Amino acid sequence: MAVWLVWLLLVVLMFIFVGIICCAGGGPSSGEYGAYVGGKYWNDPGAFANVSRVFLLSRFVCQFAYEGFHTDVIAAGTELVGLAASETPNPRRSCLGTFWRITIIFVVSLTIIGLLLPYDEPRLIGGSGSSASPFVIVLSHANISGLDDLVNATICISVLSIGLSCVYAGSRTLTALAETGFAPKVFAYVDKSSRPLFSVVAILIFGPIAYVNCSDDGDTVFKWLLALSGLSTIFTWMAICLCHIRFRAAWKAQGHSLEELPFKALGGVWGSWFGVIMNGLVLIAQFYVAVFPVGESVSGRDAADSFFSAYLAAPIMIMFYIIGYVWKRQLPKRANAIDLDSGRKSWLTVEDMRTYRAERKKAPWHIRIYRILFSN
Repeated sequence: MAVWLVWLLLVVLMFIFVGIICCAGGGPSSGEYGAYVGGKYWNDPGAFANVSRVFLLSRFVCQFAYEGFHTDVIAAGTELVGLAASETPNPRRSCLGTFWRITIIFVVSLTIIGLLLPYDEPRLIGGSGSSASPFVIVLSHANISGLDDLVNATICISVLSIGLSCVYAGSRTLTALAETGFAPKVFAYVDKSSRPLFSVVAILIFGPIAYVNCSDDGDTVFKWLLALSGLSTIFTWMAICLCHIRFRAAWKAQGHSLEELPFKALGGVWGSWFGVIMNGLVLIAQFYVAVFPVGESVSGRDAADSFFSAYLAAPIMIMFYIIGYVWKRQLPKRANAIDLDSGRKSWLTVEDMRTYRAERKKAPWHIRIYRILFSN
């Protein structure tokens, strides 16, 4: 799969290069980007849809929530880097450059798409399959023959990568639940090669659900499966931020120094609080969009259908939390009672870390800049 990931990165870099040329009007004269585009679509029809419904900050947040089902598919999954790194001997090295990969693959490519496509592009809203991919639409509008087929093939291959990532994350999560008593103990089994076999099999069992798409009611089933998982990225990152906040509080309460940590988040605790607040705003905005669908006027049964198809994941999460509390009768632990040692890989002292960082400061300036950007 590493070969395919490298191939995917190369295709995205190629798209960015072609996209910049198209924005500047360097595309084929037979296409739509034979003249300068720049920020044309950010002026007409505008950078965001339906911005008149809410004020300033809510404009951005509501639009993000409205497009959440689409952007989750593109930008979700970066948290898997940390999950995978936790199983490696040197997690710090395994996470090397992750921020910049995210920036290049997600932020830059999506910015170029926003410049080259208006939000009301018909194929974005009414398309199906890979033909609805903004990457394919841009290359099709540019009339660059062959590249759209290349991107199509890459999308088909990347779907396999996404599936494998979901199996990996789901099996590890199920194993962790079993180890903490929230799932049957059989899923805590790990073989000699450190593979949670029973958890992997349990996750794979759900794979054949994909064939539901072959039936006439496939779209309906997919809509409700999407409703169950549509807000998963928001909940996941909110949980990650809260865990970091609680970890820092426990680390301080138990007499540890931040100098002992081999890795410190760039934004610290305040960055995590910012993440919690922003994700909370997105949930509020998504609730607003679910109650008052953008561009639609619904009532009665249609209103209920519209609300739960957009917000079903939230009551499901609340239900599971309540079930867990009723079952285990456990409240979040106090900071001085949180277990910080189970599974811990770094036992370096303050003196060890000071010596390590003093040696790194002796490196040439260009090496120090590289480490600031790509390491810790």
